[in-house]
Amino acid sequence: MIFSRAQIKMIVITASLLMLFAVIGAALVGLTFSQTEDDIRHNEELTLLRKLNNIIPAESYDNDLLEDVISLKPNSMLGTDEQTRAYRARKNKKNVAVVFSSIAPNGYNGPIQLLVGVKVDGTLAGVRVVKHRETPGLGDVVSIVRSDWILGFDGRSLSNPQAKGWKVKRDGGIFDQFTGATITPRAVVEAVHNALLYFDQNQATLFDTPAEKAEQS
Repeated sequence: MIFSRAQIKMIVITASLLMLFAVIGAALVGLTFSQTEDDIRHNEELTLLRKLNNIIPAESYDNDLLEDVISLKPNSMLGTDEQTRAYRARKNKKNVAVVFSSIAPNGYNGPIQLLVGVKVDGTLAGVRVVKHRETPGLGDVVSIVRSDWILGFDGRSLSNPQAKGWKVKRDGGIFDQFTGATITPRAVVEAVHNALLYFDQNQATLFDTPAEKAEQS
């Protein structure tokens, strides 16, 4: 097919307009992203801070939890196979508590991801389940949105109870299990106990390592 000069001119104009619209569209998308990126990051930081403040109340520290951060290498005691972060709370430049991730690898339906807060004296500030795949109505009771079972760790330590007590009642420990679901609480109790052991062995490193700014995950 042979195009006339007028047809060729029209094709060139149409192609140029399409290219111009594509460039303008890409520029608008980029501009919108750049303008909202800070808002997205800010919202992510607020969400993370709310999670941390559920474990360490805001009035108990005066530093910036999201700035006073260190990276933790993968560790079998924490059940982690990749780098995680620890957030340190301090007041008047004195250590208050640290919050870090712990994984219960042997949940009924897979790993259970926890945030564990430990005070400088070795007692638990709190524990929260942040990700799990446990059965609704059974194993998911470990989540604070389903029950207050997880609050039973508050104030516990390596000496309260002694090592033999860090089990569910069915296994001779002090922690409740759930009707029809023992595997999940058993896994969480073990993971929290291991987190306390990790803190006991690494307290100086957790509090004294120079901070690095946290990146959003």
